[in-house]
Amino acid sequence: MSLNIKIENFEGPFDLLLHLIKKNKMDIYDIKIHDITNQYLEYIKAMEEMDLEITSEFIVISATLIEIKSKMLLPKTKVDENAADSDEKDPRKELINKLIEYKKFKESAKFFKQREQGVGRMFSKKPEIIEEKNKSFEPQSFLKGITMLHLFDIYNKLMNIYKNKINTGNAINKEIPLDRFKIEDKIDYLKGIIVDNKKIVFSNIVKHSHFKMEVVVTFLALLELMKLRVVKVIQENNFKEIYIERINDNEGC
Repeated sequence: MSLNIKIENFEGPFDLLLHLIKKNKMDIYDIKIHDITNQYLEYIKAMEEMDLEITSEFIVISATLIEIKSKMLLPKTKVDENAADSDEKDPRKELINKLIEYKKFKESAKFFKQREQGVGRMFSKKPEIIEEKNKSFEPQSFLKGITMLHLFDIYNKLMNIYKNKINTGNAINKEIPLDRFKIEDKIDYLKGIIVDNKKIVFSNIVKHSHFKMEVVVTFLALLELMKLRVVKVIQENNFKEIYIERINDNEGC
């Protein structure tokens, strides 16, 4: 059974390393091995002075830090300089990955510990006095003081409410009337006007319409002529006059 040594609230070598990284405000992906190694060895030396048994994990990490520090102090060859930015050439990579994994497990353990503290909690409410009501039904008391005239008035009110909800004013037309204005007819009508006039104003055309639906159908016919590239439409701004011009290249005009 392994022995976990706790030094100043630190449990294990990785816990100590994370504390040193946080204390020195370092990026976990860019650890300054020289500073971290020196501070880590000072903690090991303090453990020896306190006559504490040093576990193998602390010794292994100490050796790993010294090895990484020595590799980073060695002069780099030209090949190493060209590949200096590669993670594969970084001797700290393996240690960094282990620290990140340890940090994930540590945070997960902290989360589950907080959830464990909330298990088994009970929330109760103060007792209250519930009054018992008499649920017995007596027909005599229910109709007490009600006469036949009163019942007749209630019946008339209910019938009036029912009749008011019935829609008797609108009659449904069972026949579907034919369209009075057709887009095809208005297309022929506009083509006849465009033949005589190269440029016309849309408002001059619709002012002869007597129904709103006729104006709508005329406008739809104009859009269809634009789609067929029979005419082109110009409007300077919104709500301004709509000018219709004939396209000379089209045979339909």
